[in-house]
Amino acid sequence: MNVDDFVKLVDSVSKLMGVLAWPTVVGFVLVRFGPGLKEFFSSLGELSFKGAGFEATAKRKRDEATAALVAASVSHPDTSVTPGSAAQRAGEAASVVAGAVNAQVIRRASKATALWVDDRPDNNIYERRSLEALGLSFVLAESTDEALDLVAKQKFDVIISDMSRPPDSRAGYTLLNQLRGSGNRTPLVFYAGSNAIEHKAEARKNGALGSTNRASELFSYVLTALNRDY
Repeated sequence: MNVDDFVKLVDSVSKLMGVLAWPTVVGFVLVRFGPGLKEFFSSLGELSFKGAGFEATAKRKRDEATAALVAASVSHPDTSVTPGSAAQRAGEAASVVAGAVNAQVIRRASKATALWVDDRPDNNIYERRSLEALGLSFVLAESTDEALDLVAKQKFDVIISDMSRPPDSRAGYTLLNQLRGSGNRTPLVFYAGSNAIEHKAEARKNGALGSTNRASELFSYVLTALNRDY
């Protein structure tokens, strides 16, 4: 079974059994997958729910976010994924959630709305699920014009944009420049195909919060945006 099968398996079984059964899902996957992913999942430790109320809810949300971010981190076909690299990316995803998500973050996310601009929104389903697990709401746009129209009508806490949307190979910057030119200071993150240092520097120079092609880094950027005061 390959990584794509793994992602589909986690998604379908999690839907069926619910996140409370995630340890069971993990156990099943460990039997079917190689030592690379087994090592990662073992490092997550034993998932347990102690007590009730908000503590249990927050724990559940963290586990949901972890599951979705792991799937996002290993599911993109434009990256060369081996069992070893899949385990590394999955481990990074789990570490990001564990280190960044707490009760305060969940409260802020539950009151926030993000605009995601991408002409292929189905490519980012797992990334959105990882943040939706914390309570963040999304509005989707497939073009620069649609995004600008939405921004004119509604306030967003963060904007995520891809870079190239036909026929504009720099549609992300077209959107960013028009937003900043109109005085809109909403934090914007590029989620694009490149993770080159020079592209990250260019994004920051032009007023973006950041640029990445890694799901884990995107997750961190969005949480950073939600914690900033504008």
